[in-house]
Amino acid sequence: MVEQLFPNVNWDRMWQAAYETIYMTAVSTVITFILGLVIGILLFLTSPHQLWANKIANFITGSLVNIFRSIPFIVLIILLIPLTNLLVGTIRGTNAALPALIIGAAPFYARMVLIALREIDKGVIEAARSMGAKTSTIIFKVLIPESLPALISGITVTAIALVGYTAMSGIIGAGGLGQLAYIDGFQRDRSDVTQVATIIILVIVFIIQWIGDVITTKVDKR
Repeated sequence: MVEQLFPNVNWDRMWQAAYETIYMTAVSTVITFILGLVIGILLFLTSPHQLWANKIANFITGSLVNIFRSIPFIVLIILLIPLTNLLVGTIRGTNAALPALIIGAAPFYARMVLIALREIDKGVIEAARSMGAKTSTIIFKVLIPESLPALISGITVTAIALVGYTAMSGIIGAGGLGQLAYIDGFQRDRSDVTQVATIIILVIVFIIQWIGDVITTKVDKR
């Protein structure tokens, strides 16, 4: 029945492409979460009236975030080809897509982290400071716990965006469902291949959103 509905689909290749998409999304999401969290906290702490208030550091960090956040992902992939080749040793394959995915998503998530931290009640932070809490204590005991639901929601949105980025990564031969849909589906006029790849991508997105919603609900103490 399935073979009749989708006669041109090579299921072994389709599942391999699905694995590649999940791999690229998972690895880049984890690193983006860590890197974006660090950058976002740095932006927050160097802003006026905060612990590390520093106009120059805040301006430089904010400018770099804005620059990389503004570059279209497809252009960023091309610009980062020399760096990708230096780091990975190749510009093709799933690992070759990771630098562009991370550099493209981390600034976006860093801004979401900054927004989440700004929503924290200033009185909570001031209370911790007045009690002589160290900066590290404030970060790990106040900032992150208080903003955790928003941080989880933010990384969920970012992970979903990364699924879309992996599709565009096919331009460098990164593999995944996007490349399969374009090369085996669109270029060869096999609409069923494109349809199945799209359905699997949607399923991946729905699963990510569901996981994010469940975790956000559990950590939200409000």
